[in-house]
Amino acid sequence: MAKLKIFADSTSDLPKEWIDRHDIGIIPLYVVFGNEQLRDGVDITPAELYERVSRSGSLPKTAAPSPADFMAAFEPYVEQGDSILYISLSSGLSATYQNALIAAAEYPEASIRVVDSLNLSSAIGLLVMKAVYAANEGKSLDEIVRMLETARPAVESEFVIDTLEYLYKGGRCSGVQNLLGSLLNIRPVIKVIDGKMTPAYKVRGKKEKAMNQMLQNALDKEQRMDNDLIFVVHTYAEDEAQYLQQVLKEKTNAREVAISTAGCVISSHCGPKTIGIMYCKHSGFIS
Repeated sequence: MAKLKIFADSTSDLPKEWIDRHDIGIIPLYVVFGNEQLRDGVDITPAELYERVSRSGSLPKTAAPSPADFMAAFEPYVEQGDSILYISLSSGLSATYQNALIAAAEYPEASIRVVDSLNLSSAIGLLVMKAVYAANEGKSLDEIVRMLETARPAVESEFVIDTLEYLYKGGRCSGVQNLLGSLLNIRPVIKVIDGKMTPAYKVRGKKEKAMNQMLQNALDKEQRMDNDLIFVVHTYAEDEAQYLQQVLKEKTNAREVAISTAGCVISSHCGPKTIGIMYCKHSGFIS
């Protein structure tokens, strides 16, 4: 019997046990050190990435999966007549979405849909899990795609960057900004808006101050939150993630507040000790 196979990419940062339990296909992006291409989460872990950066003093580049990578992942399911849904990293951040479209066009007779998450990390994971639950309820591929397109603008992503070093090394802030930020102890808070990482505001002082401001921002919207799932995502900030998880469990009506660990692509752009909160708003509160 034909089934629906749901795919995401490695930037979705879903917990491995969820991936295994729901048979979610994961297509890795690449982390590139010189001439060496490593698959995110397959050939390299965040711990190994940070060790290499510490040793070399320079960041790797990241690269999208090629159309051929997507074809290799899709083809076994196309051959057995399954439908395919792939939910991608934001098209505003990567060529991943475009390459998936190119691959899908190679199978004109197949039922393949590619949805741009317009987001990153566990915010993609939120949409993936909505698709999984809808598929389990027997919703059709077209129904799931329409649901995702409705839910997409309701996704909220906010995260605190602990150090400007990785943004500086990655060309996302100047040397002057890096120096001043370090001297003044400034913590940038990033939101994803229209599919792109956008500096939302800066907090001067200890990281806990910025983190608690981010937490309060989420709690201020508690009445508008979708109750299904909240993600706390982090890069080597387990204690802080557990603290945020506990407060969100106590102060919201979410059925689940899950902790996820960012993979190598997200880690290489944001650096260690980054922490974020990601959730969906009710469809009536999209604006």
